[in-house]
Amino acid sequence: MKLGILTAPFPDTPLAEVADWAAGAGFETLEVACWPRSTGATRRYAGTSHIDVAGLSDGEAQDTVAALADKGLAVSALAYYPNPLHPDAAHREAVAGHLKQVVAAAGRMGVGLVNTFCGGDAAKTVDANWQAALAVWPDLVAHARDHGVRLAFENCPMIFSDDEWPGGHNIAYSPQVWRRILEAWGGDVGMNFDPSHLVWQMIDQGRFIREFGPAILHAHAKDLMIDRDGLYERGVLSAGIGWQVPRMPGLGEVDWPGFFAGLYRAGYDGPVVIEHEDRAFEGSGDSVKRGFMLARDVLRPFVK
Repeated sequence: MKLGILTAPFPDTPLAEVADWAAGAGFETLEVACWPRSTGATRRYAGTSHIDVAGLSDGEAQDTVAALADKGLAVSALAYYPNPLHPDAAHREAVAGHLKQVVAAAGRMGVGLVNTFCGGDAAKTVDANWQAALAVWPDLVAHARDHGVRLAFENCPMIFSDDEWPGGHNIAYSPQVWRRILEAWGGDVGMNFDPSHLVWQMIDQGRFIREFGPAILHAHAKDLMIDRDGLYERGVLSAGIGWQVPRMPGLGEVDWPGFFAGLYRAGYDGPVVIEHEDRAFEGSGDSVKRGFMLARDVLRPFVK
């Protein structure tokens, strides 16, 4: 098991500099953010492009991996979290095209995993979205297989703002849907498991890991605090909006000893990558780093 970070909170820092800091801070692996190079507005914690996958040559791919290895760092996965089931066809086509480029880059780098979202149209039911997934994903799954890469969907509902309510922008959040995913594409598709998304959905963490542990290919370490006043004001039908608060590990309600106990019992020995979405540790690079180091110290006793 290796402890690492997702590089997304360093959008203006070159990968080499992020790697220097991460290695010096005692991390062992990086999940490298690979959104398209752009100058427009992006979703919070999305849009970071630490590898330009559109123009990555075989030599550059190998040099990137070697440079990180020289610093004592592995690459846990390449990361691109769009919405491949977006209601706009042009948007779906664009994100699918970039996802294919990320997969191809992972293949060139010898990185066997790309982390992403299954996607979803917030205005549709889960069943309707699943039918769309059955139309969209077979081609993407086959593309990944052809490049020797597996896809890992994060179990995040993607419902943080009014435009994502009521259905969210990613249907791969519940046991019901995960059974469908694994029945359809198991072996080629697995889970990027984030325990924070279970907290506000009231999904039992231990049971979830026991059922889906064999499908976990990658793990995110992010915590979540429930704002009880916000929950009182809005109620559960708001689907977390106004009361689910992302925090650094140790500052929320995730049972971290139970998380690691469940993973070890399930035979998981892969990367545990800290995902930083805590507003209390933003505003400067030093603040972001402080948040990562706090999380590192909480998690390190479990990662040997």
